[in-house]
Amino acid sequence: MNPFSPVPPSWAESAVHAHQFGCPCCGADVSKSTSVWINRRSPVYTEGHKRKWQEFYQCGECQAAWWAWSSDRPPIEWSGEREEPDSIIEDPFDF
Repeated sequence: MNPFSPVPPSWAESAVHAHQFGCPCCGADVSKSTSVWINRRSPVYTEGHKRKWQEFYQCGECQAAWWAWSSDRPPIEWSGEREEPDSIIEDPFDF
């Protein structure tokens, strides 16, 4: 399964929105997912003009399909992402 395919997989049709970033049925961590699909056809723009996508996952433990917003994904320790994603960036042209 190509996670960037423009065509959604059939298992994504039954996906439910997970409000925590993990399987809402059995509580399995996202790392237990066996399939992933990212809906890049329909980005949503936040107030800060940042894009977010629906990320669909199929749980490897209970086979349930669920989705969450890409902005809800917890930061990875080694990614270098900061905890406060909306931090102010200084303008390099502001003297």
